Amino acid sequence: MEKPKKHVFICTSSRMTGQQKGFCHTKGAVDLVNAFMEAIEEEDLEGIFVSNTGCFGLCEEGPIVVVYPDNVWYGKVSEDDVTEIVEEHLAEGRIVERLAL
Repeated sequence: MEKPKKHVFICTSSRMTGQQKGFCHTKGAVDLVNAFMEAIEEEDLEGIFVSNTGCFGLCEEGPIVVVYPDNVWYGKVSEDDVTEIVEEHLAEGRIVERLAL
């Protein structure tokens, strides 16, 4: 396995037990994971991994999306924002300022 160029982490409020319960989960974060994977595939971007995570501790800003190694945190991300993040940040390297925390 090759080291990813970028790694997108999406809080889905996943607990250690595997149960998904919490703010980001109730705000559609699981659908965000699928939307990111589809948008990345549609843009034909390589070397970008997508993972769901547990809580980042910023529930009032959720759903939270973090892009590494860029150390960019996005808040209140909706499915409507996914294409913009993929096209602007992941493809072009430009941070989507209106969502950045």
